[in-house]
Amino acid sequence: DEIPTVVGIFSAFGLVFSVSLFAWICCQRKSSKSNKTPPYKFVHVLKGVDIYPENLNSKKKFGADDKSETNKSSMPKNSLHLDLEKRDLNGNFPKTTTKMQGFPDLENSSPKHFAERKKDSVSPDSLKSINSLSSEDKQDKLGNLFFSLEYNFEKKAFVVNIKEARGLPAMDEQSMTSDPYIKMTILPEKKHKVKTRVLRKTLDPAFDETFTFYGIPYSQIQDLTLHFMVLSFDRFSRDDVIGEVLIPLAGIELSEGRLLMDREIIKRNVRKSSGRGELLVSLCYQSTTNTLTVVVLKARHLPKSDVSGLSDPYVKVNLYHAKKRISKKKTHVKKCTPNAVFNELFVFDIPCEGLDDISIEFLVLDSDRGSRNEVIGRLTLGSSAEGTGGEHWKEICEYPRRQIAKWHMLCDG
Repeated sequence: DEIPTVVGIFSAFGLVFSVSLFAWICCQRKSSKSNKTPPYKFVHVLKGVDIYPENLNSKKKFGADDKSETNKSSMPKNSLHLDLEKRDLNGNFPKTTTKMQGFPDLENSSPKHFAERKKDSVSPDSLKSINSLSSEDKQDKLGNLFFSLEYNFEKKAFVVNIKEARGLPAMDEQSMTSDPYIKMTILPEKKHKVKTRVLRKTLDPAFDETFTFYGIPYSQIQDLTLHFMVLSFDRFSRDDVIGEVLIPLAGIELSEGRLLMDREIIKRNVRKSSGRGELLVSLCYQSTTNTLTVVVLKARHLPKSDVSGLSDPYVKVNLYHAKKRISKKKTHVKKCTPNAVFNELFVFDIPCEGLDDISIEFLVLDSDRGSRNEVIGRLTLGSSAEGTGGEHWKEICEYPRRQIAKWHMLCDG
């Protein structure tokens, strides 16, 4: 009788000890995770409102101790919340407030401040020259982009403030306006991709959005390049590209404080290439099981669809029956290469006997996390396809159960 009692007592003590140990380990992990600073954090500041992760120890607002921004710090909190509530359904502010507060640094700055940095700063003469452009010059020019750069040595953070753009061309011919927004990428790694909100029906958008990048050492700033892509939102089709701005940070000194800059928006650099590249695919039709085996093998000579000179290609495979898509597959993304090796196999079930009404489409796309993926090239194989696509399809129909591979030239997407 005593043995079960002793065993029960020891079991109870063991259970209590195990639960206590598990709770202690969980508390230790939680405390260590809260104190640990991740290697890279991103903070988006919209209209001067700082949004920080909860695990940051410092409760002070970024740049609150900066004497040059006394206008923002002196503003009461209640007025700030009222300004945020005045936004419309699209998250935009009224035009009256954006012109008054959208670009305070340029309106309140003295000519001496711009005279110190004539190379990269905004001067009153440049503003006058922008406003005094003739109608002929405005047709050729795509406008100017105004932004500021800063490095916070205490937090080891690189700060980019996209202030506004002026003199953008009208992409909508009916309303003669645009719906502009800006995508920014830090090259050459392309890990940091951000974009602003869309401002409706304006050619002089005032964004005033700040992007803070943590975990970038100051010694690496000189090796980076900022790429700004100015686009106009289109609800029914692909967004229109207005232009781009490329800023190499080599030679730009940020140790003295915030640097105001303006650059002219230029046309997107369309790279010339002999074609859209080539794609090697292998197909096999199994008449007994009524299946089609597709192997995406390689791609070569893909055009440079990115400013860094390299694309991140992947292949999307669509199966059509009587011009209706019935199945789709896609390969993995291959990073930064014009000559990708995929070696991925897909098996499609054919809903009908034979391949008369079947066609297959290959889309080679460039992966972009910050926006829509751009189509690099397209290939269609089927009975109605022309060129090598039709020949390849005819061979797999004549020789079932045989894997036949061929290179194909990609056409425009």
